[in-house]
Amino acid sequence: MNLDAARLLLAAHGQSHLLSFYDRLEPDDQRSLLEQIGRIDFGLVDRLKALLPADRAAGGRAGDAPGTDRGGDGASAFSPVSATRPEPAERAAAERRGVAALRAGAVGALLVAGGQGTRLGFPGPKGCCPIGPVSGEPLFFFHARKLLARKRAFGRSVPLYVMTSAGNDGATRRFFEDRDYFGLDPEDVFFLVQGSCPALDPQGRMILEAPGRIFLSPDGHGGVLAALEASGAFADMRRRGVETLCYFQVDNPMVNVADPVFVGFHLETGAEWTMKACERNGPGEKMGMPVLQGGRVTFLEYTEQPLELRESLGPDGALRFRWGAPAIHAFSVPFLERAAGAGLPFHLAHKKVPFAGPGGVVETPSSPNAYKFEKFVFDALPLSRNVQCLAFDREEEYSPVKNATGDKSPAAAKADLSRKWARWLRAAGVEVPLDEAGFPLRPVEIDPAFADGPAALRDALSAASGGLPRPDPSAPLLLRAPSVGQQSGR
Repeated sequence: MNLDAARLLLAAHGQSHLLSFYDRLEPDDQRSLLEQIGRIDFGLVDRLKALLPADRAAGGRAGDAPGTDRGGDGASAFSPVSATRPEPAERAAAERRGVAALRAGAVGALLVAGGQGTRLGFPGPKGCCPIGPVSGEPLFFFHARKLLARKRAFGRSVPLYVMTSAGNDGATRRFFEDRDYFGLDPEDVFFLVQGSCPALDPQGRMILEAPGRIFLSPDGHGGVLAALEASGAFADMRRRGVETLCYFQVDNPMVNVADPVFVGFHLETGAEWTMKACERNGPGEKMGMPVLQGGRVTFLEYTEQPLELRESLGPDGALRFRWGAPAIHAFSVPFLERAAGAGLPFHLAHKKVPFAGPGGVVETPSSPNAYKFEKFVFDALPLSRNVQCLAFDREEEYSPVKNATGDKSPAAAKADLSRKWARWLRAAGVEVPLDEAGFPLRPVEIDPAFADGPAALRDALSAASGGLPRPDPSAPLLLRAPSVGQQSGR
């Protein structure tokens, strides 16, 4: 796009300010800005402007996008869901069904990894953040090695679809390449990039985050549907015969990826969408909740939950809405394709966005100055003909990395991982000294490709050493399996 065409386009959509500093830019930066303007979907920008709240001039709070009817602001519009905890016989049947699907190559995994590690103080994609309690291996390592374990156990690959963002796609691909895909076959790793949206100020103007660069942010986890379609991932799944897609987020190193019981439960119930649910740890926990509205399962992100709903107590004094769902899903692939064709609405978030102020100096606002736009995958729930919730124990499968320190931090996740693996070792007959709170006295780490549970751990230890080891209680314990034909260790 040339300068004259850009001026005409911007004037037509009320965005001429984007060229305010054009004459001061170096030629390369001028070209870059014009190229960025040429890639903007101005029809979308105009639709986003129409979503701004009516009181935006006064800095009012954003609400739901049109088409996202939450049925009122109070808890009375919703009722609690029930999450299934299968009996032993049902669990065994589900596991058999899931194993059959994995052996048939009918299961894929979708890793949502568009975030940066900024909040963690880590310079790069969040999936590159070190999390191994002993090895310091990154989040990506633990997710990939779980899929390597599935391939070794069942003889078929579980293809991994990695959704990145425009800001971290290149770095993520290079990281996988540099680490030899953590033992996975590169042919089984498919990268797709989620869309981006400009932020708008209260007057509907796009933000310059630097004199020659427009601010763009990822379009939310709901952007996965359009990304799967645009990238050719759906076509790849059809070619491979993938019928069930297991969805999870990069910041949870404890998730049981492509869990046979979960896959089997999803298939046994004939669900199009199955979500794992765990008990919330209190009314203040920031976790989305599945709820019933008009007899159908819907979902409330924590940012949209009425306070009285989060804090509502039952007659027994326990949380009435007890179940949270931390983004662990199984989807029918045909359902995802149908949902991708339907499209999803946008939600608004009033945020602090750095901007190029007078003179081109970048300023960081002290209060929210712009609206970001995101899609939520849960808005596809009404399109699903059968939604199920499977209960799981959070101490086995949920310890997200969201904060730099304190709760839900890397340190907290490392401690939870060590505690989980220590339980596995003790169940397998290995003596692991614990403190009074049940934490191992020294860090413990098990490569998921070495063992994915207590029974597999006992077998792996016996095969590796001819018996169960008695580790030095004063030294960290690391049990690791090499990649097939490759080195994945540091």
